[in-house]
Amino acid sequence: MKNIEYIAFDADDTLWVNELYFYEFEQKFCTLMQPYLPADKVSQELFRTEMKNLHLYGYGIKGMMLCMVETICNIIAQKGESNRQGKEQTPPADEAGACIREVIRLGQELIEHPIELLDGVKETLSQLSKRYKLILITKGDLLDQERKVSKSGLKDYFHHIEILSDKQPEDYQRMMERLDCPPEKFLMIGNSVKSDILPVLQLNGYAVHIPYPITWQHEQHEEEVNHPYFLRLNKITEILHHL
Repeated sequence: MKNIEYIAFDADDTLWVNELYFYEFEQKFCTLMQPYLPADKVSQELFRTEMKNLHLYGYGIKGMMLCMVETICNIIAQKGESNRQGKEQTPPADEAGACIREVIRLGQELIEHPIELLDGVKETLSQLSKRYKLILITKGDLLDQERKVSKSGLKDYFHHIEILSDKQPEDYQRMMERLDCPPEKFLMIGNSVKSDILPVLQLNGYAVHIPYPITWQHEQHEEEVNHPYFLRLNKITEILHHL
């Protein structure tokens, strides 16, 4: 990695805590819906809805909230149909409204959640920014990601900030072209093999994977990565020993 000029960082779960809060939000949602369906079934139904709508809503808390609203409607409608067939009383329509109001409250609470930097992030960025052009590249809702960047206190370390709707090879390619940065001078650091590592390796850039304890089901990648430009580290500060 001696020729590296640009170092890009993923944001969520690479620079600051994110997936833990989403996981807790989902657990609260499953508890909310337990009167209608077991928690594991609620989680499965929510994930199916998220995957169905991913091309419409993209990534982020607002898309998750909309999928929760749809899941509430589906589950309570199914419960109502089951009750009608069993000659039981149909759940009041307001039950769905009460659940939706709680999802909105919890979602807005999550949007306003303080930013918690991961250990060693500020130290690492401070040192690397003296020798390299640093890039922050993240995907998700524009307003929410801009808020996180602003509240993180890290904005001044970055030469360039890119907020994308997705992270495919063509997205990285366009960004490199705008920066006039060939892949052999580009290093990506992130926690998602699927979004941060494989697309960059496909372009023959360098990629460093720093796993996070919790990974969303859609981002999970079980296959071993075998590439000469790939490196796996345990924590972000370790990159200082490889550059």
